[in-house]
Amino acid sequence: MTSPTTAASPPRAGRREWTGLAVLALPTLLLALDLSVTYLALPSLTDDLGAGATEQLWITDVYGFLTAGFLVTMGTLGDRVGRRKLLLYGAVAFGIASAVAAWSTSPGMLIAARAAMGVAGATLMPSTLALISNMFQDPRQRGMAFAVWMSCFMGGAAAGPVIGGALLSHFWWGSVFLLAIPVMVLLLAVGPVFLPEYRSPQVRGADPLSVALSLLAMLPLVYGIKDMARDGVQPLGAAAAVAGLAFGAVFVARQRRLADPLLDVRLFKRLAFTAALVILMLGVATQGGVMFLISRYLQSVEGFTPLHAGLWLVPSSLAMVVGSMLAPLAARRFTPRVVIAAGMGLAAVGFALLAVLDTSDGLSQLVGGIILVFLGIGFVGALGQDLVVGSVPPANAGAAAALSQTSGDFGISLGVAALGSIGAAVYGARMDGFSPSGAPAGALPDVRQSVEAAAQEAGRLSGDAGARLLEHARDAFTSGLNAAAVVSAVLVAALGVLALGALGSRSAAGAVSPAAEESPAPTATAVE
Repeated sequence: MTSPTTAASPPRAGRREWTGLAVLALPTLLLALDLSVTYLALPSLTDDLGAGATEQLWITDVYGFLTAGFLVTMGTLGDRVGRRKLLLYGAVAFGIASAVAAWSTSPGMLIAARAAMGVAGATLMPSTLALISNMFQDPRQRGMAFAVWMSCFMGGAAAGPVIGGALLSHFWWGSVFLLAIPVMVLLLAVGPVFLPEYRSPQVRGADPLSVALSLLAMLPLVYGIKDMARDGVQPLGAAAAVAGLAFGAVFVARQRRLADPLLDVRLFKRLAFTAALVILMLGVATQGGVMFLISRYLQSVEGFTPLHAGLWLVPSSLAMVVGSMLAPLAARRFTPRVVIAAGMGLAAVGFALLAVLDTSDGLSQLVGGIILVFLGIGFVGALGQDLVVGSVPPANAGAAAALSQTSGDFGISLGVAALGSIGAAVYGARMDGFSPSGAPAGALPDVRQSVEAAAQEAGRLSGDAGARLLEHARDAFTSGLNAAAVVSAVLVAALGVLALGALGSRSAAGAVSPAAEESPAPTATAVE
């Protein structure tokens, strides 16, 4: 009588893999820093280069715009040509583009450099996540590695305003871009030593039409969402979003017909995989949208400088770091779906505190609310990455990582657009009919559009008229924040229910992807 055969336990990572994780933390920290320092540098570089309003928008937006657009292409490219190779090539390109940005002499030159940084940045994020999934095959170790990755990303976001403010206090605006150069040099020096190479054994050239369709889908869609987030629903932004969706439908149809697709859409047939992406995207949407309003609240309602506002947001970013590190430990005792649902519950409580926030409550309730939100979203970020990237065959890890990052980018843009629009609508309704005495008629439309314009106009009015205008505008903006928080609380509660029902009782690490179920998927090849 023979005993049943048991599957061999996955190999555990050793010192080299954990050192490699520290290496992968370098670009992760840098990219998180780069997301925030540009906004701090914008006033000084505008004065130096003479950038107009439209050029300022492109300087701040083109980086994230092109990063989101190229993520899917670069993630799949890494699967084909080698993830370490793509990471190192991207590091070289990012470092060179950062140097060009630092010493730009015109707005056009800076916009072009930021665009190149965006394309290069698209090579870095999916490569780091895919390499983590290859280096850490033990489910517990992989969960902790993803938590460390998320903690590095949030730690970089928290340190961005502080580091950027310190640099801008002592050096010129280009210094914020030079942070990339020593980081990328160090990555190039130690990456080949501690990072193994992984690529699909069936290396084929990417379908050029699929690449073109992916860009025609992503770029207009991201542009449209960002445009609507900034200016509301306008013809150009809406048309761009519709065009992106149309090209996206053509892209998906082509992928279904190809034997070797750029993106294996069969992955979406697995409920847990798709649900994890949805939870990641919408969870980040609530966080990003409300934080967009809170950043404005701290500056326009509380009157803080950008640096001081950033410092008040540091505790919430650190709370996300704590949540990211606690999540895989909690998942060892409870299932991932329970931990994610609990995180959504914490976030719902935090949003509830923001929903009843009043200008007379002070900062304690505001900070407490966003700490709970970020703590809960931290649970989702750490485990969600593992559920997405860890549930696909190794050969598809780069594409899955790109989808994970794309869902996050879409989530932030959608959150800013949707929740920002809710806040603006409530603010406009509260300000409608309010006519401050002494304000010129031409200023009233702007006053009713934004709290920033109301604050500027209040500073020009004399006596009690300015104080009444500022108080009314602040109350109106706070009401808009309250409404956005109510919507967010309901949404994250629904996501918690979705997690309990759709993610299953097992860790994604041990699940089989649809691609693996339907056809034997090649495993990634390790090349030392």
